[in-house]
Amino acid sequence: MEITVFANGQMLWNGRNIRCALGRGGVGRTKREGDGQTPAGRLPLRRVLYRPDRLAAPETALPVRALDERDGWCDDPNDPAYNTLIRLPHPAHHEKLWRDDSLYDLIVELGYNDAPVVPGSGSAIFLHLAKPDYAPTEGCVAVAREDLLLLLRACGPGDCLSVGED
Repeated sequence: MEITVFANGQMLWNGRNIRCALGRGGVGRTKREGDGQTPAGRLPLRRVLYRPDRLAAPETALPVRALDERDGWCDDPNDPAYNTLIRLPHPAHHEKLWRDDSLYDLIVELGYNDAPVVPGSGSAIFLHLAKPDYAPTEGCVAVAREDLLLLLRACGPGDCLSVGED
């Protein structure tokens, strides 16, 4: 299944049109670490991560892994673990996945800058939960919890987001 994401903050799949939040830097093909852009192109759905203290494992054919308090994501281009899931504490700059807010209660790891990883080309590009006001992300795609749970039920290996620039 291909899920189309438009630069105007709309997502289309299986005839459904849903609202989404995109990066504060817009959508582009020249993503760099920290620019706030959502990368344009085909982004495979790799695996689902979820907070087991806040929700049950989602129904999906994608690989699923429960998060724990020591999970993080390295966003330091100078670290060998750049753009990968790490265990905390970690000496390089990173993002904690176990957050106080609900944005990362449900995360879909997207296949961006991971085959191979190119330092500085962007990290931690996820499909995750949106803020109530759909405020821009740091480069991810974000949707309402109900929409993401529904989408995951229909997803499986080989599915991807197709993020467009217009």
